[in-house]
Amino acid sequence: MENLNLIIPEIFVSITIMFLLVLGVFKKNSFGLIHNLSLMVLLITSIIVFNETINIQETYLFNNSIIIDYLSSFMKIITLLAAFIVLAISKKYLDDFKISKIEYPILILSSVLGMMVMISSNDLIVFYMGLELQSLALYVLATFNRNNLKSSEAGLKYFVLSALSSGLLLYGCSLIYGFSGSTNFEIIASQLNSSDYALTFGIVFILVGLAFKISAVPFHMWAPDVYEGSPTTVTLFFTMVPKIAALTVFIRFLYVPFLNLIDQWQTILVFLSIASMLFGAIAAIGQKNIKRLIAYSSIGHIGYALAGVASASNDGIQSSVIYLTIYVLMNLGLFSCLLMLRRNDSYYESIDDLSGLSKNHPILSFSLLVILFSLAGIPPLAGFFAKFYIFKAVIEQSMYFLAIVGLLSTVIAAFYYLRIIKIIYFDPEKEKYDHDHSPWLKFSLILSTILILFYFISPSQLVEIVSRINFI
Repeated sequence: MENLNLIIPEIFVSITIMFLLVLGVFKKNSFGLIHNLSLMVLLITSIIVFNETINIQETYLFNNSIIIDYLSSFMKIITLLAAFIVLAISKKYLDDFKISKIEYPILILSSVLGMMVMISSNDLIVFYMGLELQSLALYVLATFNRNNLKSSEAGLKYFVLSALSSGLLLYGCSLIYGFSGSTNFEIIASQLNSSDYALTFGIVFILVGLAFKISAVPFHMWAPDVYEGSPTTVTLFFTMVPKIAALTVFIRFLYVPFLNLIDQWQTILVFLSIASMLFGAIAAIGQKNIKRLIAYSSIGHIGYALAGVASASNDGIQSSVIYLTIYVLMNLGLFSCLLMLRRNDSYYESIDDLSGLSKNHPILSFSLLVILFSLAGIPPLAGFFAKFYIFKAVIEQSMYFLAIVGLLSTVIAAFYYLRIIKIIYFDPEKEKYDHDHSPWLKFSLILSTILILFYFISPSQLVEIVSRINFI
């Protein structure tokens, strides 16, 4: 008998999605109720996963197609908490745009369910099912504001390009199945040896599909337009949550079935990392829209996370997980600031709209200062430690060129973060923004700012938490 207790979180979320869908159909004007119930579901699920994590043992379910271990539980908790805060701060934004529909929280839950399946997948078919469930919900979320032409365009672009990447990924899965005779990660690993060069084709196609999902160069082309066109709360969801699931799949896919083929995939990962870091740093310099700038910035940041995975060491994997955790925190703070740029029910997204912000909104400006310095990797903020762990892991593996490129791109990227700080503190002031923000928005900004600012007091805490993640 399978130990079904371990997949209670997924079962609970699945049943809830169906229940909320039926409730929304039969009860009119039920957005507020469904929104609050969805928040409760995400919180309860994260508590269930956390309780499982305390004494977790590596367990396989359904013919070894699903794995429950420390990595999957840790990543699920971050996914659920990030989705919880995104959903919590979305309500006022949706009300202002008059797009408060019951589908929004249900789509968020559906996407999160797909990510949870991806994170626990130990089989190519299960992974693909989770990926498609996540993607189908994200297509609709991108185009959620149907009154806005840019939002419709963003959804269509994301759909077309994502469908292409899913096709490539599925082709890669079929190649691997053809060469190894199985879709299960453990069986694929037992069937392979380092001379199976034919499998490299399958690995390349799957890495292309995954690189698209995390917007790594050269598969980033969708990100700036989709980030700019989507509703801001959806953009926040895009920048954080899908990347957590995709990076987990990257780690599990490369270090379980293809550990013997490190020489083949390490080169590909190093290229993706270097290209993403450099392109993200350079392309963001000329941007005028904050959301487009964040898109290029996120491309650069995912390059650092991939550098840790490419190092082919436990320290590298752990540093990538730490980097992504801190990156989620920094993005949460940055978007909380962006959602506070509201005047007469209009939201402002241009970098010029930050002009002289410090004169009228000193606390908001200080939070932005902390977050932007952290994104630039200035010590002693959390972003500095995130980069430090990555560079340490890379240098320990004697990958000096990757470390040098990473340091150079950090210096280049610092320019556009510092330019925004200069605009906030030294440019002439503009009209005041509204002060009546939702409590959840204030909470997310205060929480992220405090954690980023005081992370240096106990930086080893997070290192200890992720130290149980071992593959090699």
